[in-house]
Amino acid sequence: MAGHSKWSNIKHRKGAQDKKRAKEFMKAIKEITIAIKENNKNGDPETNPALRNAIQNARGVNMPKENIDRAIKKASGADADNYEEVSFEGYGPHGIGIFVDCMTDNPTRTVAIVRAIFNKYGGSLGTNGSLSFLFESQAVFTLSKEEISMDLDELQLELIEAGVEDFDIEEEVVVIYGPYNQFGKISEKLEELNLVPTNAGIKRIPLSTTALEVDQAKDILKIIDVFEDEDDIQEVYHNLELTDELMEHLANE
Repeated sequence: MAGHSKWSNIKHRKGAQDKKRAKEFMKAIKEITIAIKENNKNGDPETNPALRNAIQNARGVNMPKENIDRAIKKASGADADNYEEVSFEGYGPHGIGIFVDCMTDNPTRTVAIVRAIFNKYGGSLGTNGSLSFLFESQAVFTLSKEEISMDLDELQLELIEAGVEDFDIEEEVVVIYGPYNQFGKISEKLEELNLVPTNAGIKRIPLSTTALEVDQAKDILKIIDVFEDEDDIQEVYHNLELTDELMEHLANE
């Protein structure tokens, strides 16, 4: 699975930094809200592992503690926002598969938005399950190298015992992958090792990727940008191969 961390970590947003920050905070608040809602309004991270993970992800985008506490208090109360998780799948231009994961308080509005984006940018919304052969769900954790005090070889051995199957070691981060049903076990192992991920969750990983010419690839990056700018959309996954040629072109833009 080497190379997927490049796919999963590179963001193609071109908006202002404050807009990006606001979007990241809203995603974190929705994740906190869902974690509490789906665990019987349990706002205690000590007894709600999903909330504990959501808080870690919020900290990973530098969300202030007071914002996190406020989100937990609201989600635990009677006036909590009623978000639900919905997913859509389809094809972008040039046959690239795209998964769109959303958290929304109005699924009817969200499906209309997603369909309109697919149609406007040369894609088509598919039926649920139509991309199941292109992606698999995996537990994915991103660790900052600065926070890792132990030898990386030793860390890998420790995590393999917990179910981790693959590692991508980059300049600043280590990304680890395991079966989605081992998410809890891997989380517990990281906690035992005093390692707090900057991001963790069940992600959709492409089983294979498709390379396109740069101009065609930019069509895919455009539709991804548009999806990611929508408030209802949490994550966008695709199977476009981020070739060296494409990355060099983007770096020089």
